[in-house]
Amino acid sequence: MINLTFPDGSVREFDSGVTGAAIAEGISKSLLKKSVAMTVDGELRDLSDPIEADAKIEIVTRDDPRALELIRHDAAHVMAEAVQELWPGTQVTIGPVIENGFYYDFARNEPFTPEDLPVIEKKMREIIQRGDVFTKEVWSRDEAKAYFAEKGESYKVELIDAIPEDQSLKIYRQGAWLDLCRGPHMASTRQVGNDFKLMKVAGAYWRGDSNNAMLTRIYGTAWANDKELKAYLHMLEEAEKRDHRRLGREMDLFHFQEEGPGVVFWHGKGWSIFQSLVAYMRRRLINDYEEVNAPQVLHTSLWETSGHWGWYKENMFSVQCADTEAEDDRVFALKPMNCPGHVQIFKHGLKSYRDLPLRMAEFGMVHRYEPSGAMHGLMRVRGFTQDDAHIFCTDAQMADECLKINDLILSVYKDFGFDEIVVKLSTRPEKRVGSDELWDHAEAVMTDVLKQIEAKSEGRIKTDILPGEGAFYGPKFEYTLRDAIGREWQCGTTQVDFNLPERFGAFYVDSDGEKKTPVMIHRAICGSMERFLGILIENYAGHFPLWLAPQQVVVTTITQDADDYALKVLAKLRKAGLRAEADIRNEKINYKVREHSLAKVPVILVCGNREAEEGTVNIRRLGSKDQTSMTLDAALAALTDEAIAPDIKREA
Repeated sequence: MINLTFPDGSVREFDSGVTGAAIAEGISKSLLKKSVAMTVDGELRDLSDPIEADAKIEIVTRDDPRALELIRHDAAHVMAEAVQELWPGTQVTIGPVIENGFYYDFARNEPFTPEDLPVIEKKMREIIQRGDVFTKEVWSRDEAKAYFAEKGESYKVELIDAIPEDQSLKIYRQGAWLDLCRGPHMASTRQVGNDFKLMKVAGAYWRGDSNNAMLTRIYGTAWANDKELKAYLHMLEEAEKRDHRRLGREMDLFHFQEEGPGVVFWHGKGWSIFQSLVAYMRRRLINDYEEVNAPQVLHTSLWETSGHWGWYKENMFSVQCADTEAEDDRVFALKPMNCPGHVQIFKHGLKSYRDLPLRMAEFGMVHRYEPSGAMHGLMRVRGFTQDDAHIFCTDAQMADECLKINDLILSVYKDFGFDEIVVKLSTRPEKRVGSDELWDHAEAVMTDVLKQIEAKSEGRIKTDILPGEGAFYGPKFEYTLRDAIGREWQCGTTQVDFNLPERFGAFYVDSDGEKKTPVMIHRAICGSMERFLGILIENYAGHFPLWLAPQQVVVTTITQDADDYALKVLAKLRKAGLRAEADIRNEKINYKVREHSLAKVPVILVCGNREAEEGTVNIRRLGSKDQTSMTLDAALAALTDEAIAPDIKREA
């Protein structure tokens, strides 16, 4: 007999070998009907698995969040069966669950097309309706290889060869169809449900190697219910409308081209937003941080000392004089990060404990080699600007500095309209530097800080712990924000570093006259300014608040008789500090309004003969069909007030 402990703490005795299905049925037939899996000592397992020893058990129903991965996993298997029923001879390779869905890679002489997806979906619904039971079998290696080789499934044979000898080979059947799989699975195909959709087809090299054969990958998404599926599809529609690359073209903000892969060509309007963002961040730092600037190109010896040349060389751009006969033929590198340069600035001149904490900030341009397939507009580039800062402090000051950084980060995000924030503490990774005692201390301090962050927010800020996800040199906080359509973006970081100052021999003189190595805290709020601007473009859908908009106001005319008045209005707007332009082209007013609305100009002031006579303007707001008539002076006062950045308005 074995003892099983349930979530409510109760303990019941069962025969050894009892299955999860039998336990669920013993509680109630309705529970068995809703059950899709179980956890045994926290491990997700098939309901049909026998339990041989004392354990903690929990029955997982289909509406449990943990079931979503199973729904998607089983949907992938159903899709593979559907494809092979429709196109016999197609080879299935691998089909994992991914974020928000699943995919399967197929080997077929004729690649699939988007037109095939509805046909596959229809067949999938037939298979789901059949309700075939998932059953697990364990095969020998020779048996499995012989079976798949006979079927012409050469990729499966290769996968079997790659499975370690000490692992058993599991085969899952659903009716007459089967596949090699680690599991677990739900009880039957019917539990997949009909709340899925196949999204797209794409090419994919076998095992991600361009030297291998090209396969066809079919992506799908699956959800627990129709409401969640519709919400996800709506989010995708919104994301497409908000795509910063599309809006960047429409608003004439920036572009990319082949001669500069991964670096941004900023246009006037885009650079205006970028500089407004930098100016805002600079104002937020002015009283607490000293802004510095470290060289863009440094000799490789510095990067060897920092460790980047050994750990990060493949992601760095090295430079050397093109003239091989040049006197200085040493190898240099474009900096991928600012921290080594800041340590050099700290080391310049003797530092006392009275000088700490010393906070250095830099809007430093850095370059990192990203594979061409990983680059994505402003979100993933090879050259970007970090709103980087490093705090050199004593061990006793570390907690207070982390709290101050937290307050600044949350305040900045709030100014941009981000209120849903998650702060995650990443702890020691397997490969790391420093003693366990040092890590114990650092993690204890940051765990306490995390509790204070949660307490201060009164539940508004969520917190989490990511075991093993810290940097090799110390634990870190990661700040994840949620945008207007529910997507999460990891932006800010606070990283404690006991390693780099020691590597460079940085020290301060303590109160006892002894040399001490400072704690170095790496801090970023936006992270990459380019990426953060991309996030803002998509979050606002191009409808920037007036203080941040590159072109705040356009003055347009209905008739040429109002041109002089429009230019007078323009002059007053510019004198008030507003970024304004006039459109006095001989075009219809609806044409001009439509054009400026597409360019996402927040405010359009329309002037005709009546407005010129009365000294008024007709105000049209982006995204609204309503019009408001105001005196020019009243409009100027309102727009000037609205164009004040939130941090300046707070200080007023």
